[in-house]
Amino acid sequence: MHNILIVEDEKGIRETLKVFLKNQGYNIFEASNGQEGLDIINNNDIHLAVVDIMMPIMDGITMVLKVREKHDFPIIFLSAKSEDIDKITGLNIGGDDYVTKPFEPMELIARINSNIRRYDQILKLKNSSKENDHILQVKGLTLDTYTKEVYINNESIRLTAKEYQILELLMRHPGRIFSAQEIYEDIWQEQAINTETIMVHIRRLREKIEINPRKPEYLKVVWGIGYKIEKE
Repeated sequence: MHNILIVEDEKGIRETLKVFLKNQGYNIFEASNGQEGLDIINNNDIHLAVVDIMMPIMDGITMVLKVREKHDFPIIFLSAKSEDIDKITGLNIGGDDYVTKPFEPMELIARINSNIRRYDQILKLKNSSKENDHILQVKGLTLDTYTKEVYINNESIRLTAKEYQILELLMRHPGRIFSAQEIYEDIWQEQAINTETIMVHIRRLREKIEINPRKPEYLKVVWGIGYKIEKE
């Protein structure tokens, strides 16, 4: 169930919106000024706020400026004024939508539903990204930083610890060229005196991940500069 916060100093408007929104299946929180609204937000999981601009103690603009320091849920402004400057100010400081009083409750509810749907879609994308941020992939080459497994075209390949570390370093920065010295110092955590071992590891990596090591698709040498994993 989504939690909707109504921040409005006119009790009649709060009660009307509460009835309509409860009929839509929302859970409602109420506040009569911006400070009360902030207190509710700090103690509850709010998914959308309907905020009046002109209120005692703390106005809606000040409240939203403080909300946007920590939260990104949708905010719809209410105001008895219809001047463009109020709309622009509200949207510029972090509002997602604007409704002028007097308004039709069903119009406001339609906007609430629309903003909630968009917010849910954004959250799903964020969560999906977080769930998969341990997977590094370039075309058919996949590296799982959780399980330390590497796949080429869905077939598991065995790497030594150093080969894995070198591949992970390059795959975290596709397209970036690393010198042999940079790779050595990043992996071995000591100053590079002799980097011939990097050439050996790179050659072995190529033999394992490339279909044709002489014509590499993934692990490229930039002669005289270093190595990189080719971008898709």
